[in-house]
Amino acid sequence: MGDDSEWMKLPVDQKCEHKLWKARLSGYEEALKIFQKIKDEKSPEWSKFLGLIKKFVTDSNAVVQLKGLEAALVYVENAHVAGKTTGEVVSGVVSKVFNQPKAKAKELGMEICLMYIEIEKGEAVQEELLKGLDNKNPKIVVACIETLRKALSEFGSKIILLKPIIKVLPKLFESREKAVRDEAKLIAVEIYRWIRDALRPPLQNINPVQLKELEEEWVKLPTGAPRPARFLRSQQELEAKLEQQQSAGGDAEGGGDDGDEVPQIDAYELLEAVEILSKLPKDFYDKIEAKKWQERKEALEAVEVLVKNPKLEAGDYADLVKALKKVVGKDTNVMLVALAAKCLTGLAVGLRKKFGQYAGHVVPTILEKFKEKKPQVVQALQEAIDAIFLTTTLQNISEDVLAVMDNKNPTIKQQTSLFIARSFRHCTASTLPKSLLKPFCAALLKHINDSAPEVRDAAFEALGTALKVVGEKAVNPFLADVDKLKLDKIKECSEKVELVHGKKAGLAADKKDFKPVPGRAAASGAAGDKDTKDASAPKPGPLKKAPAAKPGGPPKKGKPAAQGGTGGTGTKSKKAVETKETVEPELSIEVCEEKASAVLPATCIQLLDSSNWKERLACMEEFQKAVELMDRTEMPCQALVRMLAKKPGWKETNFQVMQMKLHIVALIAQKGNFSKTSAQIVLDGLVDKIGDVKCGNNAKEAMTAIAEACVLPWTAEQVMSMAFSQKNPKNQSETLNWLSNAIKEFGFSGLNVKAFISNVKTALAATNPAVRTSAITLLGVMYLYVGPSLRMFFEDEKPALLSQIDAEFEKMQGQNPPAPTRGISKHSTSGTDEGEDGDEPDDGGSDAVDLLPRTEISDKITSELVSKIGDKNWKIRKEGLDEVAAIINEAKFIQPNIGELPTALKGRLNDSNKILVQQTLTILQQLAVAMGPNIKQHVKNLGIPIITVLGDSKNNVRSAALATVNAWAEQTGMKEWLEGEDLSEELKKENPFLRQELLGWLAEKLPTLRSTPTDLILCVPQLYSCLEDRNGDVRKKAQDALPFFMMHLGYEKMAKATGKLKPTSKDQVLAMLEKAKANMPAKPTAPAKATSRPVGGSAPAKFQPASAPAEDSVSGTLDSKPDPKKAKALGVSSKTKTAQGKKVPSKTSLKEDDDKSGPIFIVVPNGKEQRMKDEKGLKVLKWNFTTPRDEYIEQLKTQMSSCVAKWLQDEMFHSDFQHHNKALAVMVDHLESEKEGVIGCLDLILKWVTLRFFDTNTSVLMKTLEYLKLLFTLLSDEEYHLTENEASSFIPYLILKVGEPKDVIRKDVRAILNRMCLVYPASKMFPFIMEGTKSKNSKQRAECLEELGCLVESYGMNVCQPTPGKALKEIAIHIGDRDNAVRNAALNTIVTVYNVHGDQVFKLIGTLSEKDMSMLEERIKRSAKRPSAAPVKQVEEKPQRTQSISSNTNMLRKGPAEDMSSKLNQARSMSGHPEAAQMVRREFQLDLDEIENDSGTVRCEMPELVQHKLDDIFEPVLIPEPKIRAVSPHFDDMHSNTASTINFIISQVASGDINTSIQALTQIDEVLRQEDKAEAMSGHIDQFLIATFMQLRLIYNTHMADEKLEKDEIIKLYSCIIGNMISLFQIESLAREASTGVLKDLMHGLITLMLDSRIEDLEEGQQVVRSVNLLVVKVLEKSDQTNILSALLVLLQDSLLATASSPKFSELVMKCLWRMVRLLPDTINSINLDRILLDIHIFMKVFPKEKLKQCKSEFPIRTLKTLLHTLCKLKGPKILDHLTMIDNKNESELEAHLCRMMKHSMDQTGSKSDKETEKGASRIDEKSSKAKVNDFLAEIFKKIGSKENTKEGLAELYEYKKKYSDADIEPFLKNSSQFFQSYVERGLRVIEMEREGKGRLPTSAGISPQMEVTCVPTATSTVSSLGNTNGEEVGPSVYLERLKILRQRCGLDNTKQDDRPPLTSLLSKPAVPTVASSTDMLHSKLSQLRESREQHQHSDLDSNQTRSSGATTTSSSTANIDDLKKRLERIKSSRK
Repeated sequence: MGDDSEWMKLPVDQKCEHKLWKARLSGYEEALKIFQKIKDEKSPEWSKFLGLIKKFVTDSNAVVQLKGLEAALVYVENAHVAGKTTGEVVSGVVSKVFNQPKAKAKELGMEICLMYIEIEKGEAVQEELLKGLDNKNPKIVVACIETLRKALSEFGSKIILLKPIIKVLPKLFESREKAVRDEAKLIAVEIYRWIRDALRPPLQNINPVQLKELEEEWVKLPTGAPRPARFLRSQQELEAKLEQQQSAGGDAEGGGDDGDEVPQIDAYELLEAVEILSKLPKDFYDKIEAKKWQERKEALEAVEVLVKNPKLEAGDYADLVKALKKVVGKDTNVMLVALAAKCLTGLAVGLRKKFGQYAGHVVPTILEKFKEKKPQVVQALQEAIDAIFLTTTLQNISEDVLAVMDNKNPTIKQQTSLFIARSFRHCTASTLPKSLLKPFCAALLKHINDSAPEVRDAAFEALGTALKVVGEKAVNPFLADVDKLKLDKIKECSEKVELVHGKKAGLAADKKDFKPVPGRAAASGAAGDKDTKDASAPKPGPLKKAPAAKPGGPPKKGKPAAQGGTGGTGTKSKKAVETKETVEPELSIEVCEEKASAVLPATCIQLLDSSNWKERLACMEEFQKAVELMDRTEMPCQALVRMLAKKPGWKETNFQVMQMKLHIVALIAQKGNFSKTSAQIVLDGLVDKIGDVKCGNNAKEAMTAIAEACVLPWTAEQVMSMAFSQKNPKNQSETLNWLSNAIKEFGFSGLNVKAFISNVKTALAATNPAVRTSAITLLGVMYLYVGPSLRMFFEDEKPALLSQIDAEFEKMQGQNPPAPTRGISKHSTSGTDEGEDGDEPDDGGSDAVDLLPRTEISDKITSELVSKIGDKNWKIRKEGLDEVAAIINEAKFIQPNIGELPTALKGRLNDSNKILVQQTLTILQQLAVAMGPNIKQHVKNLGIPIITVLGDSKNNVRSAALATVNAWAEQTGMKEWLEGEDLSEELKKENPFLRQELLGWLAEKLPTLRSTPTDLILCVPQLYSCLEDRNGDVRKKAQDALPFFMMHLGYEKMAKATGKLKPTSKDQVLAMLEKAKANMPAKPTAPAKATSRPVGGSAPAKFQPASAPAEDSVSGTLDSKPDPKKAKALGVSSKTKTAQGKKVPSKTSLKEDDDKSGPIFIVVPNGKEQRMKDEKGLKVLKWNFTTPRDEYIEQLKTQMSSCVAKWLQDEMFHSDFQHHNKALAVMVDHLESEKEGVIGCLDLILKWVTLRFFDTNTSVLMKTLEYLKLLFTLLSDEEYHLTENEASSFIPYLILKVGEPKDVIRKDVRAILNRMCLVYPASKMFPFIMEGTKSKNSKQRAECLEELGCLVESYGMNVCQPTPGKALKEIAIHIGDRDNAVRNAALNTIVTVYNVHGDQVFKLIGTLSEKDMSMLEERIKRSAKRPSAAPVKQVEEKPQRTQSISSNTNMLRKGPAEDMSSKLNQARSMSGHPEAAQMVRREFQLDLDEIENDSGTVRCEMPELVQHKLDDIFEPVLIPEPKIRAVSPHFDDMHSNTASTINFIISQVASGDINTSIQALTQIDEVLRQEDKAEAMSGHIDQFLIATFMQLRLIYNTHMADEKLEKDEIIKLYSCIIGNMISLFQIESLAREASTGVLKDLMHGLITLMLDSRIEDLEEGQQVVRSVNLLVVKVLEKSDQTNILSALLVLLQDSLLATASSPKFSELVMKCLWRMVRLLPDTINSINLDRILLDIHIFMKVFPKEKLKQCKSEFPIRTLKTLLHTLCKLKGPKILDHLTMIDNKNESELEAHLCRMMKHSMDQTGSKSDKETEKGASRIDEKSSKAKVNDFLAEIFKKIGSKENTKEGLAELYEYKKKYSDADIEPFLKNSSQFFQSYVERGLRVIEMEREGKGRLPTSAGISPQMEVTCVPTATSTVSSLGNTNGEEVGPSVYLERLKILRQRCGLDNTKQDDRPPLTSLLSKPAVPTVASSTDMLHSKLSQLRESREQHQHSDLDSNQTRSSGATTTSSSTANIDDLKKRLERIKSSRK
């Protein structure tokens, strides 16, 4: 049992992995219990088991495995993270569970698989199960099939993909194992249940016996549509809904589901495509032309056999189709016609959508062939045309069909109408828009009056079908003139259609949909579609109303297969009612009177025509009351309005009566079912009164009510014609005004623009100005909806009038049409129809475009013209093309029928003469604009060939082709292009140009698509092959396009598609996919349609797409940037455009002057952070492009809308550059006044500026750069630091501009780069500029290289990123550049580095070619020889770069190290000494600093230092004095403009080079020691402390371990660091800035240093440790008390947790805490108790009491108790109010502990003093009087003073101090000498060491309570000299010491090397408190170090050995420096 007890103690997760099965069993059981308990699916507990679940299911012990499976099932069901385990667990189940003999195990395994499917991991599960089918163990195969079957049965074919299963079925049927075959049979039956006959074709080749068995089983299946029994998590709500419906008995929903379900699998999809073109008989084309019909028949029969293949591979079938078409059209043998028709049917069925491009050619021929009477021919033709229809859309063939409708032959007319009827059945309300319906209805209405009955019947059937499909509302307007008999006939047909529709609609809708399915159950189609539509209404009642619920967006699910396409008498009756409402028969006056008298009081009717107006008024009042009380259904509207119109009617003379009358009309229209018949009775009167001053408003109100009842388009048309048929100008102008308002209220849908335009033209010609003004206002309103194309109608008006119209249009520009407020509720259906129209992105534009008068040009495209275009002589071809261009130009807008032109132009696209190709492309561009969206139908036959031209080798041809494709795509949308396999076929061609252009185009277009194109997946294999193309550009473009493909298809689909690649390719592609996944942008939400959303499907939805191309400002998407190509392509004359552009400001100033007063930037709290998060989380596009695409501009616009004033934003995104200039001027004006706003929007401002960099206008660019200069000056004044996000989205684009040809611009850009370094670290700028050197623009390369040189010159080698070596190698590459300026710049940069870094440069740049090397050496020599040549030039250049910056910024840019080289050059040119010229610059640099900083006398002597022998150093003894006092000039500057200088120096503190670090520390020390300068460090404390403890870490880990390093160098560095810290922590205001985290790390570093045993071995180690002790005390006292307490608690927690940490470390942390506890009584009020208690709470959570008690030492628990005790004592019961930050207090051990303590203290309030001693507050008992204490201490000190009793006295003092740790012995020490104090101090320490047996003197001394007395260095013989120095002057010993160090440096002997005077001799000023003396020691040490370093550098010049050794140390630490620098940068950026 011993074992058991051991594992039983283990935590659950370890038990689960234990090797003992019992342990595992117990673990699984416990895990199961845990899983069942966890309520929160996102609980972190789940993650603990993430890696174990696979082991649960694959356990080797069967019993244990069962338990594991149970636990795994619960885990998968409840854990939020379970999805991550899918792959491994399911594969485990397949391999280790399905082969188990126990049925229970198998069952659980299946359940787990199904549960994974439920949590949305179906694909992964299915993949594993399908893999399992290849397993050799039949048991596993059977179980896998069974699981798949179960999954399919439960989840349905929507979730379980059938295609892969069906693929493997035949193989399973061939299995040798009966069990597998049986299981296969069962799954085949299950699949059949879901997809019915679609399963037959794939299984046709299995064993006939098996097939027969299957057939038998299939027959037994119930015919009802199957429904999933189980739902995915995301669908669970749906399940709940379903249950409700079932309980309500509504079973219709089932059909609805099915309607969506079935399209999942299509037999066609499951088939392999067959290639037949190559199999055609070789002589086919000859035979088909043969004279003998038998031969022709043979040829056709051969084709017939081939096209019987159900799925054909795509290819070029044009010739074959042409041949077949010819047979159908021209062959005299009818049998062959039928045969050819059959072949076409086969082609259409086998190719489906891919046949679409040929449909247009064939349809007219087939329709005309219907003149044949033979039934078999007719039938074949019918089948052919029906099959062809399914491959295209009605829209595309409408022209051809309508053309045939006018044929004289009745059979043709009949068959065409029947074809239309059949076609309509395939349509839905959305695919049969009004624009299509209108021409068809017009043609069919002609046919219903035809003399031939069969023609009439066919037309009735077609109209009936249309009525059925789109509903009466849509068709009735076209049937207004049809007499009742015929109308009834149409309705009758419509009702008959129902059955056929029910059967075929499903089919049709499916085929139209992109997931076609033949054979779908009859009922399901109807019911299903009804229910998807009618989701809002539970009963299948009034269908029409359903969509009203969501007028804005019609249902997106599936394809709603016809609104009216459902049975149900409810629907029918409803329809009938509606029809009555709209078209009411006119009633006779008698009937009206009778109806009216039934509802009105008798008196009322009598008094209607009374001669007394008062009676008439009274009558009207009664009338009104009666109407108000009437119920809608009972109100006889027509009768009532007839009564009102009765004499005197509208000729009423009394205005009060008239007003009432008009009001009543409005009431009737609002409250009753008001029909057009009623409206016609009153409208005339209303129009007559509309101009009346008193009654006009009432008339308008009534008209609006009528418009609401009878739809605006109809009302408006009536009103306009009435107004303009009379002469009253007032009425005319008021009617126009009413219409303007009405359009705004109702929206624009359905209005007949053409009709209005003629009236508006009449109005514009009116003599009365009011009429003209009203007309112009109306035009303005129309412009909002129709867009710029409206202007076309008025171009022939007089210029004066035209300018007024233009001005009105200007006013409207940029405005969005208002959302309609009326006309929505009643006419929901029409609204929805429109909405559906609008929402189909393609149909959107058709109506708007239909308004334009289009010219029919097909008659001008004569056969002569076509043959001209195809002529052999290129000149004639050109003539032909010129003619075409002229025809299109002249027509402006053309109809889609352009005869043979497409084929002719297609031929010219591959013309050998490139000029003609370009001309053809220009024509095609024109064609796109002229034809508008109708160009769609030509995409396949003309658009795709344009794409082929993208593969042309000539760049200009390619760019012309691209412009053409874009012009087309703008008109058609992308859907047409991406349908079918055309694009993937193009990508297959291995033409690098074609590939890169096409991929680039797709990358641009795909992000803008909202819906995923169905056939996009077909391009993926080609995309993958492009990723591995030989051509680099193709690969790059493919990589760029990858994220956009993924945006639509999703990562999973894309990854799946890699399955067919070779393994090596697959890995590469998958890696790229991963990368693309990270950059994948979010799918765009409806961009251009944003305005139309609220409109509820009225006009804007329709008009926007059409108007968008025509004029930028309307659509908003194109608003971004003027593109001359686009403007031209769009056919908008540039004149009007600029005119409009210029006038816009006047509009804004008129409208929005008052708005301009406010701030231009709105401060959004956390706005910038949120934007960065969005960009990081890829919710928005990353700001990264070669040229800005529209979606970037749109995105920026959207982001700006919340934080930039609207009017400014309009200026910023205007298409005219002058507005950009204005915007910049405004931004400059507001720069100072809105600093906060500017900084808050900085990322957006910079992004906008990058867009301006892409403008071609120089004035904008200049202004932008001017603004940037001011902006960066402001930012550096504000000490702002650019974020990474801002920098990366701005700097690369700024650097592009550094290569501008204009000098002025280049200068400005350099000046900006210069200033950037003040707000962004130079080291981070470096990589960006380095990237700029790779540009193709040589000017840019040269400028970037120069800039790099300047950076190195100003900031030293540390800026070179990633490492100096790599950077220099890249720079050196440019020495061989072909451009002279670049070569020079590269050489100069490397020479600069050489000047800073010396010979080491050659090492860093690596090997160069001989030529380059010699150039470099020559240049270096030259730069050394000629002191005044290059250097002086640089000196001149430098100020020039920074001229515009004020002088102190100039200093700043040059940085703390000063601009060494340029100063050096000045020095050189000044000094005439030849030796000076040979100096190595870097060694000389610090002296230069001194020369500039020191007084004049020193300046003269300084250079001599170098020339004299070293003994002469005695002369300038006074040098150190000024050094300690003066602060170098750049710190003066820094005072005014500091941030970047300090950042730079601080970054050097962490340098791996000890000397660099010391130098930086001395500079900081100078600042800290002068009170007036010290505050410059404010804000940089954390940064400085981080750098410091990183340096401490570096010393500890690297330097101390480095044998080569002199240890006294390390001591020097330590002294500098500690000295600096002590200075810092003496300035309380700065010390308090240190944050918790930083203090924690600092304390960690200091304590680690105190415990470093290696230090004690060093000569001055003890001294360092003592100083650290002193520093620690300072840190504890001076830091922010909350932060330091918090830091210590966290540090203690970490040290106790860390196994590697020594107990000593924790002990010292606790001692620090005890000290803090002692300070608490004084600091308690400044502490944030809530935070401290939170930290203690966290500590106690990590270390509960039990755990603490287990610690080896009892100190931790005592420390904690003491701390809490002290806090309780100081705060009393109030402490319990400070637990606010703890989440669940009740669970907190802390609260309980505090309560206990409070209770305890209440019980024992008496014995307070006892408690105090116990608690360690150590106050002396109050009873013992102070006198006693003083006597006692005096006695002790006497003993210490006497020689005999010294030891005894010290021991007593130690005991006393230990007992009363807070006792004050300071007074007794104060009067004694320094020596005595240190003696006492040391004695006490020695005793402590002996007593406590501590191995280390400093640790306890430093932090123990006695440390009130500061540590004093050991006294030595020189101590006596201290008495004499009173702080005025430092004694000579200091200088001797320095000299000694210098002599040592230079290799001269020192006699007394063992002596260590410096430390003591520096202790001057004993009168000052001891702390000061100690720091003084460190400061003088610092200054002495600095001195010695300079001397050291001079000595380097003399001795080469020293030089080389110096070099090696530097290089060895380079890597280290870089590492540290990176870390420092990281920390800095994260702190910002």
